[in-house]
Amino acid sequence: MSDLTLHGYWRSSASYRVRIALALKGVDYAQVTHDLRSGAQRAPDYRALAPQGLVPALVDGDSVLTQSGAILEWIEARWAQPALLPADPGDAAIVRAMAGIIACDIHPLGNLRVLQALRQDFGADEDQVRAWIARWTGEGLAALETLVARHGGTHAFGDAPSFADCHIVPQLYNARRFGVDLTPFPRLCAVDAAACALPAFAAAHPDRQPDADA
Repeated sequence: MSDLTLHGYWRSSASYRVRIALALKGVDYAQVTHDLRSGAQRAPDYRALAPQGLVPALVDGDSVLTQSGAILEWIEARWAQPALLPADPGDAAIVRAMAGIIACDIHPLGNLRVLQALRQDFGADEDQVRAWIARWTGEGLAALETLVARHGGTHAFGDAPSFADCHIVPQLYNARRFGVDLTPFPRLCAVDAAACALPAFAAAHPDRQPDADA
């Protein structure tokens, strides 16, 4: 049994990315949940661990890793197989760019704290919040659809799961939750379906987590 502990939340897409990567590598870990709806991630004891008060955080002995992209890089360096980045540096950069479209350009604008600010600080109603999510999700996915059409096979890059799939699957899960129209993105939907058919992706799904609720 691994000594790893993943601090996260079942519906956190950033936590979902890390769960997928660990499952693909076959790495065991314990989970500690922080309910984002109640603000548990801002509790002093968790902030002592992860100063931003965000999930995920991955604890390995005395080491605490934060930010899902950095965690994925650490996982890849520690457990080489199956590889989640291509061996060719140029190809690896393309995969990182695909992941970055989601992690840097889509996800931050739909993060819970941003949506709460829209509601509380700017008086946005739920239709406006959903329109905001659809706008920024759609723009990012349109660019990603082009890259997947250019470089993808069964998966987002070629025929094996990569960092890109670890990001795409959680982002499409979120998009569906908020009613974003995914019909303009057939390649993304196809790689999502292929990934979700794999046991590792199924095991990482939010509904399969011990803290999942209705």
